[in-house]
Amino acid sequence: MKAVLLVGGLGTRLRPITYRIPKPLLPVMGKPLIQHVIDKVPDEVDEVIVPVSYKKEMIEAYIAKHRPRKKVTLVDEPTPLGTGGAVKNVERLIDGTFLVINGDSVWSLDLSEFVRFHRAKRAIATISLWEVEDPSPFGIADVDGDGRIRRFQEKPKREEAFSRLINAGAYALQREVLDEIGPGFVSMEREIFPKLLDRGMYGLRFDGYWVDCGTRTGVLDAFWALMGDTSTVDRRTVTGGAEIRAPTVIMENAVVTGATVGPRAYIAARAVVGPRAGVEGAGSDRDARVGTRCRIVDSIIDEGVTVPDGAEVVSAVLSNAKEPQD
Repeated sequence: MKAVLLVGGLGTRLRPITYRIPKPLLPVMGKPLIQHVIDKVPDEVDEVIVPVSYKKEMIEAYIAKHRPRKKVTLVDEPTPLGTGGAVKNVERLIDGTFLVINGDSVWSLDLSEFVRFHRAKRAIATISLWEVEDPSPFGIADVDGDGRIRRFQEKPKREEAFSRLINAGAYALQREVLDEIGPGFVSMEREIFPKLLDRGMYGLRFDGYWVDCGTRTGVLDAFWALMGDTSTVDRRTVTGGAEIRAPTVIMENAVVTGATVGPRAYIAARAVVGPRAGVEGAGSDRDARVGTRCRIVDSIIDEGVTVPDGAEVVSAVLSNAKEPQD
């Protein structure tokens, strides 16, 4: 069985970090997004296929160095093709029932259960469904008591939405779905799925967590979803009367001296938080340094960034990366 991992896009809402690295390599809890997804792929998947263009060589280098437990094949996608076009572009590598997974999110969906549900229903297509309070920014699905999808609605007004179940970005598809996809840019969700309703399309709702990591707030929410309600702190890293408020994760080889950290903070390996600093609702990468008396709130601190003494950083993405010059 094959899995197609969709990681297209430039990650513009996460700049300037994505000037340095492509979004699939963005670290969440110390592990790149792409690795979070690969680690969730079921055992029966023998190959993960990744259409990619932006900073492809960096993703290749990561795969070569870390050697995931699955075979990973990168395929050139020189121009954006949409979710349907990207899948069509790798058609030659697909030989049966296959998965398509949005690589820009983290979730608690059990993909093995998802595949079993798809096969038990003898569906032509199955999508994951997640319930939200406000469905207006999303595509939503109406399902019957057996899980069969009856209709879709794209970004409805809140008062006009017939469901609060959104498309959560994991699909199990029969190979014949590829026959419905034409050349060029194609949206699987808008152009292909509506054609499949009469042929047996299903949705599986899951519980736990689902977070879209396309924005700063989304990435931070992914940290907190994965962190849960408890703290993991290497106490050898905490000195000088530092106060640690749960939930917080402080990695080995970090240094926290006389600071207040948490709740909801992730301090990466080799990061430093100086005296009388406060870090809340924020995540750091390796070798970041937060100076004395700094205040960091709801922010992402990229690898190697130094926040000067006394600085206040609120709702920001800090990186040393610069916009490339033409």
